[in-house]
Amino acid sequence: MTEKLALVGIGKIARDQHIPAIFANPDWSLEATVSRHASVDGIASYAELQSLLDARPDITTISLAIPPQPRFAYAEAALRAGRHVMLEKPPGQSLAECFALETLAREIGVTIFATWHSRFADCVPDLKSWLAARELKRLRITWKEDVRHWHPGQEWIWEPGGMGVFDPGINALSIMTEILPHAVHVREATLEYPENRATPIAAELRFTDPGGADVSAVFDWRQEGPQTWDIEVETADGNARLSLGGSKLEINGELIREGSDNEYPNLYARMSDLVRTRTSDMDLSPFIHVCDAYSLGRRVVTSPFHY
Repeated sequence: MTEKLALVGIGKIARDQHIPAIFANPDWSLEATVSRHASVDGIASYAELQSLLDARPDITTISLAIPPQPRFAYAEAALRAGRHVMLEKPPGQSLAECFALETLAREIGVTIFATWHSRFADCVPDLKSWLAARELKRLRITWKEDVRHWHPGQEWIWEPGGMGVFDPGINALSIMTEILPHAVHVREATLEYPENRATPIAAELRFTDPGGADVSAVFDWRQEGPQTWDIEVETADGNARLSLGGSKLEINGELIREGSDNEYPNLYARMSDLVRTRTSDMDLSPFIHVCDAYSLGRRVVTSPFHY
């Protein structure tokens, strides 16, 4: 059965990823959008979410592709209207918001899904399976990209709740928490803040691993030229390298698999399964690492950053 869906927020991520993934999945029918400034040709458009909820009780699912700062109010309204909710990452601007939404969805009996699109990259399951039977010695994340390319003019990312470099960094953390067979926690962090910004532009994290492995991450939003989305793994029985954000996997220098950009199609397939079974998925472990980095982080002020 095809589920009717409304997409809230028609910005870059919606046009680049959400809309093509929805149109390509026969389980979903994009029935409406919510945005004050944009729309999709041929699709009903509303300026306010409440107007849509009042007018279209037939729409069962709301997908939120808006910045994290206002997301709680939108998600709460959709849940209270009895709709299933899909949250773009990060699922909120605080853990407390996310816990509250999870509780509300459970009480009402609808689905809520905190999406981590990088977990759904083609090669992540392969690395997870390979690593499960091996003793981890070292894991190193290097996640460097150009904010000017991926978030042109989006000032919300520099405001409290916008996360700064952790907006992409949390993608790497979502992969790490998926592939590791055990939990780690942040033990120290250094966060670089441009003097004209309220969120960090770069960060270095070190983790405590129960088995004594060396686990660390470097995030930077000032990368020019080729972008870097790598996770290097050393074990007692071989090495692996996940690159291109999770779409390419090499083991002991040999190319094992190189996939395509299927992250958002896989997200909407997962959401379809959750709605069909009336279950939820609100794993917040990547977000916990970000919150711990903010709590433990040593702040370093750097030169101003301008687009």
